[in-house]
Amino acid sequence: MADYNHSTIEKDWQQFWDTNNTFKPEQNTDKTKYYVLDMFPYPSGAGLHVGHPLGYIASDIVSRYKRLKGYNVLHPMGFDSFGLPAEQYAIQTGQHPAVTTEQNLTRYIEQLKNLGFSYDWSREVRTSDPAYYKWTQWVFMELFRSWYNKDTDKAEPIETLLEKLATNGTASVNAVCDDDVSTFTAAEWNALTANEQYEITLKYRLTFLANAVVNWCPALGTVLANDEVKDGVSERGGYPVEQKLMRQWMMRITAYADRLLTGLDTIDWTESIKEQQRNWIGKSVGASIKFPLAKDESRFIEVFTTRVDTIYGVTFMVLAPEHELVSELTTPEQKEAVDTYINAAKLRSERDRMADTKAISGVFTGSYCVNPFNEEKVPIFLADYVLAGYGTGAVMAVPSGDPRDWNFATHFNLPIVPVLDGQKNIDQQADNTKEGHYINSGIINGLTYKEATATLIAWLEERNLGNGKINYRMRDAVFSRQRYWGEPVPVYFKEGGSTGRLPYLIDEKDLPLELPAVDKYLPTDTGEPPLGRAENWKYTGNSNGSRYDYELSTMPGWAGSSWYWYRYMDPQNDTEFASKEAIDYWQNVDLYIGGTEHATGHLLYSRFWNKFLYDRGYVPQDEPFKKLINQGMIQGRSNFVYRIKGTGVEGKSPTFVSLNQIDGKDVTALHVDVNIVENDVLDLDAFKKSRPDLTENGNGQPAEFITEPDGRYIVGVEVEKMSKSKFNVVNPDTIVEKYGADVLRLYEMFLGPLEQAKPWNTNGIDGVYRFIRKFWRLFYKDNAAGESQWIVTDEQPTPAELKVLHKTIKKTEEDIETYSFNTSVSSFMICVNELATLNCHKRAVLQDLVLLLSPYAPHITEELWKDLGNQPGTISKAAFPKFNPNYLVEDTFEYPIQINGKVRTTISFAIDRAPADIEREVLADETVQKWMEGKTPKKIVVVPKRIVNVVL
Repeated sequence: MADYNHSTIEKDWQQFWDTNNTFKPEQNTDKTKYYVLDMFPYPSGAGLHVGHPLGYIASDIVSRYKRLKGYNVLHPMGFDSFGLPAEQYAIQTGQHPAVTTEQNLTRYIEQLKNLGFSYDWSREVRTSDPAYYKWTQWVFMELFRSWYNKDTDKAEPIETLLEKLATNGTASVNAVCDDDVSTFTAAEWNALTANEQYEITLKYRLTFLANAVVNWCPALGTVLANDEVKDGVSERGGYPVEQKLMRQWMMRITAYADRLLTGLDTIDWTESIKEQQRNWIGKSVGASIKFPLAKDESRFIEVFTTRVDTIYGVTFMVLAPEHELVSELTTPEQKEAVDTYINAAKLRSERDRMADTKAISGVFTGSYCVNPFNEEKVPIFLADYVLAGYGTGAVMAVPSGDPRDWNFATHFNLPIVPVLDGQKNIDQQADNTKEGHYINSGIINGLTYKEATATLIAWLEERNLGNGKINYRMRDAVFSRQRYWGEPVPVYFKEGGSTGRLPYLIDEKDLPLELPAVDKYLPTDTGEPPLGRAENWKYTGNSNGSRYDYELSTMPGWAGSSWYWYRYMDPQNDTEFASKEAIDYWQNVDLYIGGTEHATGHLLYSRFWNKFLYDRGYVPQDEPFKKLINQGMIQGRSNFVYRIKGTGVEGKSPTFVSLNQIDGKDVTALHVDVNIVENDVLDLDAFKKSRPDLTENGNGQPAEFITEPDGRYIVGVEVEKMSKSKFNVVNPDTIVEKYGADVLRLYEMFLGPLEQAKPWNTNGIDGVYRFIRKFWRLFYKDNAAGESQWIVTDEQPTPAELKVLHKTIKKTEEDIETYSFNTSVSSFMICVNELATLNCHKRAVLQDLVLLLSPYAPHITEELWKDLGNQPGTISKAAFPKFNPNYLVEDTFEYPIQINGKVRTTISFAIDRAPADIEREVLADETVQKWMEGKTPKKIVVVPKRIVNVVL
């Protein structure tokens, strides 16, 4: 048969690519590099559904296209294989997470290979492989051995800090560091013991231990990132999450805040992603102000404000429930109310607290502070809209200018004081205007905004009560997780220091520090992380027999994915994370494709680590990803059956009614597996077998079905997120088995623009399936015996055939360069239809068409490339067809012929035909003469290459 047999051919070529390392980049080449990368996937137990490959298909098209354009392409794949799901499964079953992860990886890789992606699998990496996480641990160690010098605006080795301290003390140190660092002279520094000096440096290092408010999940026994918490519960398992102050490893990402902002202007990312990062970093220019405590004016509450000009409008102070002063500020009379409020606040995540702008809640502490400008007493409240980790965890409330403060003041009946004569209707709402002149404002009365701001900051600085300051919403990143399945932190502890023990790095020769065996994957009975269960897991190093405790937390999920693109450049290197030669050649990622959900997580942390490695001279570029594309989500197309309410209970058989037969009946819509539905018709037998919970009552009585008159059961349809709970997950394996990987790849691109969300509908795939078979029949037909016959000829193509081909070359090149993959698929369909109409089977046309289609449909094109007489497996080394505009030049134009303004016929004329000749031939045309009815035209208007109008 002449039809294309996808099952055999696709498997054969996938095996060929695997065996021959077809997509391995060239070494020691003069070719220009092009690095295409997909975001690191986590290998879930569910495997892929049809929504997952969308970005992978797009990146593969670009990779194959760039090879045809002469680039040396690096297109690798690996796995972010540490993760909470595998650990939760281990807790439930006792099976080591590595076993579960390996099973999931085997399935994931099989599915990816079935789709024909041109990955260089020899470069595969896994974050849970000790050979990989050795280098994640090494990056952590380099961060620990570094500080951020504001004068040079970069990270430097800690030795340069020690040199400054030994020479000039803190006088010459301008660093990003803890807020509570002391000042001292060189003599004072040099008089300290080695341990005392070392402890001071911990306040400067880029990774450090600190108390931080974290999302603590008692049921999971670990800290969760903000994106792992939804509506106050863990995304995994739905367990309650509370805010808790804990000793954690931190990353000083705030040192890079300004560079992370300005770097956005140098990269080709969507504006929406850039804006998310800008908002997350949250740069604010304002002032820091100290409010003395009323009961002890030698102590202060410090606030940061962007509107120091409104200082005279402060009528109350708001602290975060976690603020360090809460316990001592709370009076005995208010203790019960404060404790109740704090416990309630613990159950809400920071994101929930920030997002909830409608609910008004708070509690008075019973204490007061003093406004330094007018010396008025200011009541101190707690409210959960203030976060301990943002700014100082305290807000000076100006209800006349801030909507949230206005709502709070109105709710608690607190004063609202106007501070500008330009403020209007503040008895009804806040007005944050900066227009007008100040009133009720002491030393700035009558001044304008700019004048007032400068005056107030100068007043604060003169009295050491505050200063002008730039603040950032972004906080230092928590780098600890109290769980087992993650990278061990390469740190041990010795006794000493103000906290009783000090952290030290293990020796580099002891990397990787591997995960030890444990009896369970739960915290210990004393509350230590699971690594505390390891027997005899101590660090000895070069300590002459001494044994030291390791850090028992592991690294967060984002650690291994914050540098992985460099490991792909040189994945087998066991002496460095990648060689200088490899990094200098591949530089950074040219095209990165992945989802928008990583905007303020992975993408931000990756930029941070990359800038650090750049500062330390390990990499030549300070941004990791030149261009980023966020693919849209492929949504599920859910199907529903309708059960008549009151049936299926109390001994009644469940009764289901087809969509068009509902007719006012009171029904309940229930999800049904989309894989037993075809063209919106339910396979009733399959439904009965798969859902006995729905199709039988408690007594085993079978369901009854009210169908359409022709016996079909029509289901309902709704577009929703693809999810197992909605029974709308479509497995790509099923599609590949039935239609082939090439059809799936083309169809996913055909669904719509890459960046937009679009619904999956298996019903529509038949059109792409027919296209592939029609394309195949340009090369093969059935002979009289029913066997496939090669019909390609070496005849010279006609101008019409060349026009069709070169129109498609132009369109395909333009579309791939602009990532408009959906319109390319349409142009392929048009091209094949037109060539079939022209009965074109000519090698000179078809060989170029095979090359054009190969990035999208690699299996069928590899087969036809071979059949055209080329060496098998060489299509990726061929050259992309060159567009020749001469073939699109029109030599004739078909003129619409109007008679008294109405088009009656069309006539073709040569482009360069003279108007007089056109006039003569139009009048001689039989159709024109019929419509003229023997009349003599008053005039004939010829508009070259537009129209001819005969006026009677």
